[in-house]
This record gives sequence, C-alpha cells and structure tokens, in this order.
Amino acid sequence: MAYLGATKAEKDFGIQIETLTPKSLADMVPLLEDLSKRGEYDLLVLVGFLWTDALNKTADKFPDQKFALIDATTGIVRKNELDILFREQECAAIVGVLASGMAKSLGGNKVGAVAGMDIPPLWKFHVGYLYGVKYYEKATGQKMDFVWQYTGTFTDTQAGYNAAMTLLQQDVKVLYGLAGLTHVGMFNAVKEWNSRQGRIAALAIGQDASQEWISPKDIPLSGAKRVDVAVYTAIEMVVKGTWEGGIKTLGLREGGVGVWDLDGVKEFATLAYEAKQLKDMTPEDVVKIVDQQRKAYIPEDAQRIADELKEKIMKGEIKFKMPANHDEYDSIIKELLAGNLDAALEKG
Repeated sequence: MAYLGATKAEKDFGIQIETLTPKSLADMVPLLEDLSKRGEYDLLVLVGFLWTDALNKTADKFPDQKFALIDATTGIVRKNELDILFREQECAAIVGVLASGMAKSLGGNKVGAVAGMDIPPLWKFHVGYLYGVKYYEKATGQKMDFVWQYTGTFTDTQAGYNAAMTLLQQDVKVLYGLAGLTHVGMFNAVKEWNSRQGRIAALAIGQDASQEWISPKDIPLSGAKRVDVAVYTAIEMVVKGTWEGGIKTLGLREGGVGVWDLDGVKEFATLAYEAKQLKDMTPEDVVKIVDQQRKAYIPEDAQRIADELKEKIMKGEIKFKMPANHDEYDSIIKELLAGNLDAALEKG
C-alpha cells in the first residue's frame, strides 16, 4: 500500500523514489542516521509502529531532514516530523456491523478477529470492531457474541491458521483479519473449513488492501486503511511546499479508511492478475463473485445500519476516543462488552 502511494506520487509529481528495508530492528537507527547524513532525500517515509523508537533517536539530530512516520506517532511534535495516523475505529465499526449481519445470514451470532500484536493501532481496531458489533446488537435487538484473539505476530501464517481454526471450532461465523501476513493463514483456515463442510459455513474479512481476490467466495469484504493515501499526502506536502510537522489523522471523511467498493476490489484483483497471483480467474470473475457473495450474505438491514453509522461518523456525530494507555483500552473494551457504547466515544 505504501509503495502504491509512492509510485503514484512519482508519476504525478515527477519525483524519484527509493525503497529500503532494514535487516532487523537494530539496523533502523544506523540506517536512518546514514540516510539523514547524506542529505540526498527531501523526505524519508517510515511505515509502521516499529519505526517509532528509531525516529525518536534520530529526528532531533538532523533538523533539516524531513521525516514522515506512517501509521504511528512518536508522541513528540517536531517541525521536521509528520506523523500520519488513521482513525481505524471508523472503518472497523462499519465492518463490525456488516460482520454481524453476515454471521446472522450464516445462522449464527458469533463474530471474531485474528489480530497481530498488542499495539495502539490494533487497540483502535478492537474498539471500533466491537463498537460496530454492539451497535448492530442495539439496533436489531439480536444478541451478538464477540471473540478477539491476539497472535503476537504479523508474519506467521501458521499462527493465523491455528488461531482461526480454534475460533471456527467455537462456532465463530465471521473472522476479521487484522494481522498482516499472519491473517493469510486465517484465510486458509476459513477456506479449508468451508471445503470440509461442503458449503459456506464461515466467512473471512480482509483489511488494509482489498484482499477478496485471495478467495472471493470465502472473503466477500475487506476494510480499507489507505496507507497509500497517507504516503502520497506526505510527499505532496513536500512537493507543494505545504509541509507542516505534527500529527495528522485520516478517517472516513478524508478517504483514509473505509470498506473497499467493487472498483477497489477490481483494482487489487488486477494487480494480483498482473503478478500472476490470481489463479484460474480474471479480475472480472473476482468482482462478480464478490458482488454475489455480498448480496447473499450481507442482509439489507445490516447494510442500512452500516450506512447510518457511516453517515453519523462522517458528520462528526460519532467521534471515537483514542485510548491513551493499555489500562484505558482495557476499560473501554470491558464497557463495550457490557453494552456501554458511549465508553468508546469522546464526550460532547
């Protein structure tokens, strides 16, 4: 996603981009210092929470070097540092409503998630997803059960598979993947589960990029977190001379999060097709199957409730708070499970 945003900026603004991946966490500080010393780059874009500590150790040493930290924050406002965060609760809440409706269509009332590491972006997903499930419960009067499973990793497909199988055996009908590569294992588990049953007995939901193409019959939906938009925005600010350090958040209103529509599904299916990752299907086949599955498993009332919730968020009538620490996060989850939706929201 980050690369898509960078390549779009490269095309639109006639800039040059280079991509690097550190070999380990220990290499992050030396790499940042080396790149900053060179003075060759107008902007260094760092993607993800794991860059936080390295940036804190580097940014003040090189005040003339601009840094953009995507999907995380150091918590320190600097003139040369832009942190772009996402209001993940907003897309996760919509997904929570739709997941609840999908579970109902499958004859169940239990939804769950296979999550990565216990870090702030995942706290926000957890709060939003649970909020959406409870919002649906309140709107329909139908009791919904909720299960959240941290795997502790973003890179282990076997861990994702194992977690998902455990949840499926507990009669969870819909699983939301929030664990990067790990939740590809979750997709595999749902696909295998349905194959064993000889029918669609459970459904999976992707996140960040549109992931329906991986198995469109089993994955009819993906939440969007537009890391590409964040990277593009940071580069645009440098190119156009509108750079301003600080913290910027992207939500539904800014097009930073959401649920992928069929155009987005086709775009990513086309990328998969071009990379020869789309097996025995065309992008058009993927879109057709996804459209059919959404119509089959997302009830009209769930879609209506999701649209109503989206409108309230867009208008600012619903505004989620950001848990300041783990204790507050735990408290919000406890209150939501008890049915107190206000616990997740900012006052006023």
